[in-house]
Amino acid sequence: MPLAPFLMTALLFATAAHAQPPKPARLGLCAPCHGETGTATSKGIPHLAGQDRDYLAAALRQYRNGERQAAAMRAVTGALSDGDIDALAEWYAAQSRDAGLAP
Repeated sequence: MPLAPFLMTALLFATAAHAQPPKPARLGLCAPCHGETGTATSKGIPHLAGQDRDYLAAALRQYRNGERQAAAMRAVTGALSDGDIDALAEWYAAQSRDAGLAP
C-alpha cells in the first residue's frame, strides 16, 4: 500500500486540529472589554483566551439567564443565542493565553 495517501490524510487532520474557528459574529460585543483575542484591556476584567470552552459557554449562559450577577454582562449576553454563545466560547478557548500580553 502506498504511503503517500496515508501521509496526506494525516497532514490534513493535523492541520484541521490546529485551525482557528471562524470569528464569531457577536465578537464585537465582548472585544471592547475582553479583547478580540481574549486579552482584557482593563484591570479587573478577566482574560478569556485559552479558558475552557465548556466553562466559558456555561458562564455566558449563566449571565444571560441571570444566574450570575453582573449588570454589564447581563446586558451584553441578553441578546446572545445559544449558537452565539457556543461560537464565542469556541473562539476564546482557541486563542493563545499569551496573545496580546505585555512581555
